[in-house]
Amino acid sequence: MRISKIPAAVAAVALSITLAACGGGGTTSTPASGGSSADASKAATATSAADLGGMDALVEAAKKEGKLNVIALPDDWANYGELKKNFEKKYGIKVNSILPDASSKEEIDAADKNKGTDKAPDVFDLGSAVTLASTDRFAPYKVEAWDEIPGANKEATGLWVNDYTGIMSVGYNVTKFGEIKSLDELTDSKFAGQVALNGKPTEAGAAFNGYLMVNNANGGSFDNMQPGIDYIKKLKGAGTLNVQDVTASTIDAGTHGVVFDWTYNQVSTTERLKSKGVDWKVFVPAKGEIASYYNQAINKDAPNPAAARLWQEYLYSAEGQNGWLKGGATPILFESMEKAGTLDKAAADALPKVENTPQTPSTEQVEAANAFLKQNWDSAVA
Repeated sequence: MRISKIPAAVAAVALSITLAACGGGGTTSTPASGGSSADASKAATATSAADLGGMDALVEAAKKEGKLNVIALPDDWANYGELKKNFEKKYGIKVNSILPDASSKEEIDAADKNKGTDKAPDVFDLGSAVTLASTDRFAPYKVEAWDEIPGANKEATGLWVNDYTGIMSVGYNVTKFGEIKSLDELTDSKFAGQVALNGKPTEAGAAFNGYLMVNNANGGSFDNMQPGIDYIKKLKGAGTLNVQDVTASTIDAGTHGVVFDWTYNQVSTTERLKSKGVDWKVFVPAKGEIASYYNQAINKDAPNPAAARLWQEYLYSAEGQNGWLKGGATPILFESMEKAGTLDKAAADALPKVENTPQTPSTEQVEAANAFLKQNWDSAVA
């Protein structure tokens, strides 16, 4: 696979087509220290840092709260481990990582279940289906870099904003299986029980996009989902498909030797396995180049509303955007930072290139694909 950035045409896509946020290991929240109720009330209605008196005032209010509850952000997903650690160090605010394995729906469920308590998530990282269905739970907020974010990549009042994207890919254990160059090879008996999507397509964003990849690579299109099901049935019939949830542990243990996942997740897998003496390689199937964004949003009932807003400011700063970039994800401000000279060039040069322009389906095509998968996926893998 060649190396480069995702084209600007893809960066103009309004919404992520992902259905779930991130997964991985983490911790539960702890009681909030919190500022005064007046401070919290003011922060909870702030639609920009200016509403609180500027960035210095926002930082002060967030420090009074003393913590931030994030959800579905594992350390090895798009460099979130380093982002959380650097935020803590920069502001002296404890980051509590809740339910790292959660899907987008489970993020919203956690917010509903814990509403009014200090265990509720302050911020979300969501796929489009849940984002669009949950806007009544978001607080509008415009970060200082608002004008640099393309209009198609944000809700007009700031309820949600696209954050980062990647390319769907095939990662595999080359030490165990040797070189793999096409999806057709994965019906070989040597891959028995080894091939997996990262989740269930009707529930998890990575799996949904993985399905789109194999569908298009096998002659399908966003308006024709049948080739993908036919391919999955071939894997199932050959005994190579594994529907168990993919985690770093299952990959390390050899349970999953071939995984369809985002290029930025493959980066962390490659680095982790290298330290164990295992060579993990990645390729993107021709005509299967799929890209999509995730979305940031603030919980309108955030127990730490100032810290939630400061987290957004951090993520959309050059430091935060370069943090995602370092993790192999293309941040939404890539082009504006490139023009401003604030982009991490080494990290940008390491982004994956593909032979064709990555494709992203429309909202209508996503809805149709979801309906198709709900009708056909379970029977295909049964």
